[in-house]
Amino acid sequence: MQWLAGALILVLANLVAGQDSNATAPFPNATYSNATSPDPSAGQSSGPASSPPYYPSPWGSGSGNWTSAYEKARAFVSQLTLLEKVNLTTGVGWESERCVGQTGSIPRLGFRSLCLQDSPLGVRDTDYNSAFPAGVNVAATFDRGLAFARGQAMGEEHRDKGVDVQLGPVAGPLGRSPEGGRGWEGFSPDPALTGIMMAQTIQGIQGAGVIACAKHFILNEQEHFRQAPEEVGHGIIINDSLSSNIDDTTLHETYMWPFADAVRAGVGSVMCSYNQINNSYGCQNSQTLNKLLKAELDFQGFVMSDWQAQHSGVGSALAGMDMSMPGDVLFNTGTSFWGTNLTVAILNGTIPQWRLDDMATRIVAAWYYVGRDQNQVPINFDSWTLDTFGNQHYFAKEGYGLINEHVDVRAEHSSLIRQIGSASTVLLKNNNSALPLTGKEKFTAVFGNDAGGNPLGPNGCSDRGCDNGTLAMAWGSGTANFPYLITPETAIQNQVVGNGGVFQSITDNFAASQIASLASQASVAIVFVNADSGEGFINVDGNIGDRNNLTLWQGGDVLVQNVSALCNNTIVVLHTVGPVLLSNYSDNPNITAILWAGIPGEQSGNSIADVLYGRVNPGAKLPFTFGAAREDYGTDLLYIPNNGDGAPQVSFSEGNFIDYRAFDRAGLTPVYEFGFGLSYTTFSYSGLQVTKLNVGPYTPTTGLTSAAPFLGNISNDTSQYQFPSNFSAVPFYIYPYLNGTDLETAANETDYNLPGFVPAGSQDGSPQPRLAAGGAPGGNPELYDVLYQVRATITNTGSVAGEEVVQLYISLGGPYDPKLVLRNFERLSIQPNGSATFTADIMRRDISNWDTNAQNWVVSSSPKTVYVGSSSRNLPLSAALS
Repeated sequence: MQWLAGALILVLANLVAGQDSNATAPFPNATYSNATSPDPSAGQSSGPASSPPYYPSPWGSGSGNWTSAYEKARAFVSQLTLLEKVNLTTGVGWESERCVGQTGSIPRLGFRSLCLQDSPLGVRDTDYNSAFPAGVNVAATFDRGLAFARGQAMGEEHRDKGVDVQLGPVAGPLGRSPEGGRGWEGFSPDPALTGIMMAQTIQGIQGAGVIACAKHFILNEQEHFRQAPEEVGHGIIINDSLSSNIDDTTLHETYMWPFADAVRAGVGSVMCSYNQINNSYGCQNSQTLNKLLKAELDFQGFVMSDWQAQHSGVGSALAGMDMSMPGDVLFNTGTSFWGTNLTVAILNGTIPQWRLDDMATRIVAAWYYVGRDQNQVPINFDSWTLDTFGNQHYFAKEGYGLINEHVDVRAEHSSLIRQIGSASTVLLKNNNSALPLTGKEKFTAVFGNDAGGNPLGPNGCSDRGCDNGTLAMAWGSGTANFPYLITPETAIQNQVVGNGGVFQSITDNFAASQIASLASQASVAIVFVNADSGEGFINVDGNIGDRNNLTLWQGGDVLVQNVSALCNNTIVVLHTVGPVLLSNYSDNPNITAILWAGIPGEQSGNSIADVLYGRVNPGAKLPFTFGAAREDYGTDLLYIPNNGDGAPQVSFSEGNFIDYRAFDRAGLTPVYEFGFGLSYTTFSYSGLQVTKLNVGPYTPTTGLTSAAPFLGNISNDTSQYQFPSNFSAVPFYIYPYLNGTDLETAANETDYNLPGFVPAGSQDGSPQPRLAAGGAPGGNPELYDVLYQVRATITNTGSVAGEEVVQLYISLGGPYDPKLVLRNFERLSIQPNGSATFTADIMRRDISNWDTNAQNWVVSSSPKTVYVGSSSRNLPLSAALS
């Protein structure tokens, strides 16, 4: 097979080398040589990266505002049998019930099977639902209120479809590399912006009575090599998923940051990731799950696996995983690491009863915490078909009946979607006030397949796995079906024709002669171009989830060049999942305006028309950086396996220096910087005031936890756990029952009784030391003490009302720190010639660094400075923090 492997590497190398003149990925690494962190501990190792063990798995305590939920949950779990507890923690298998994930039920107590459903932007695989803007658009609004409102609206739609757990929002991927396929599902490569938007989204979802799921924990930063079985379909043979190798400081200061915000916001569930972290799988990594998430962040909810991300039974349970999804080892196999095997592991003592009790308690506590006992409605849709009647057990082809009730859950959410779409549109260039348009231009021409509809219909490509027509949603499991899609072509035509104007459009990017003819006639030409990406199980035009490059798709660059060469009033609209290379667009005098509109959902056309024609004054800011070249970002993806057939190794040797932090450190001038965005008006900044509050010193958490509670008694009589008599089992369905009274036979495992399954300390339910950086959901509560209050005056110096996003950055001052880090922001609406006061808190956490020796946060002696301004490169106000 060596010849095949060599040929495969050659093919892959040629693929990477031919990336439309972009720099190639720096194989065998994923960080450019001049972009490594100055911190010697970042990505440095004398040998293979490893993840230290941490046991036992912390048991939930009901801390924070979880007390009532835990009291109810413990009372409920105390009534359960062993089989019922196992049923609660194990999915029933892929396509075995109507949701993308469902647990077993507890009919004796009237507890319905829990329904877990994608996605982070709407209800996936159903109908009569809304298609919301993606997370990256929400980040661009820099608007807490809109983030909350979107979360609440999505929660309401999931709730009314019968969903118990919405599989979102996303903080992993954070966005280490701009080519990463699923960055658009999350918010921003800046951890503070992502953390704030995570918290608001979670509170909105759970306020609607649905459990939110923060995912994917953690370092799930690329699609290539995320799952070994998936790679076989792409012609690549590896034995294990890639390992994201990272140092303790970077993990805390960048990638854990938004998950801390999620836990502090009360998120009910967390999804562990496909990848390995320092060569230990994310769903059985005791360091990340037991120590960081459950002990340090004091997470009170439950950890579920990503679909097929579980790699062991006993190991994953002892390492802190609480729910197996979708339950089978591989889809539709009928085998499970848990189910029967979890029953066996409890009975033979491999997994202590308290661990199973804690798993069940965490699940039920989250159910009570969001009020599912008050808000649950029957499941009224089916993920596998839109047919009204069909099989409840889709894969087994059993249980025929009514499976889709076609319940319309959209309410009035279209107006919110339209508002977010316009509020997230970033005005990047506006020469000579080319925008807003009046709607009375003599001849309006629209160009680009991104302006029109998909010829196959808005849902014509499964999970949006194509780039046909306007890009209003990227691809993968993080999607939803469109109820309709208003295209830019339609919305602009309605505007122009309604004013008696002339409108023509060409949506074929390669109709060169027709494009030239129309462009030469137009008084204004609006060119729509895009760049797409998504999840790794779908390959679109050779892009396996991740983008191969940062260029525009479908010949977009040539289209822009051809139109702008013939029309001196060309406006470019970018529907992209993240940064793209903009050539000389910013300097081209014929390109009078550029807008980034992201992936705005069902109201795409109306949202962009609102901005183009001045109904909405743009106030959005970039949630990432537009660079001049691919290598300017410092980070890249690994496209070629670099460890033979072993787990590919990705070293995060850039440390905390991603996106704008990397540009700042390298002294590179971006095309458009993080936080940048223009308005149809102008603003001035003045009067910075910083007030230091009288707050006591930081106190490390001390003491011991309580002992692990045992809830109910479990009999060791294996005859009690057999399939009931006259029971008709659904084929391939995952059950908790035993197939006989002999445990080894029931387990059906060739490695039964082999040593090494039980790590030292993993069965210890005695009181455990509390971590100094822990103490409450989100970490030590004193991290969130407000140390300073900041105020500044923002004045609208223009002639129209507008919104300004005021941004607060801090220089931490240390030799290994980024130049600046975003810590707070506020979106202000200000009338012309009026002023508004910007106010922001600076918490202890905001000026702290992670101390690897103390395993705690510390405020260093380095000088700290606060900056306030309109972007990461325009900060007119500053003050030293005493």
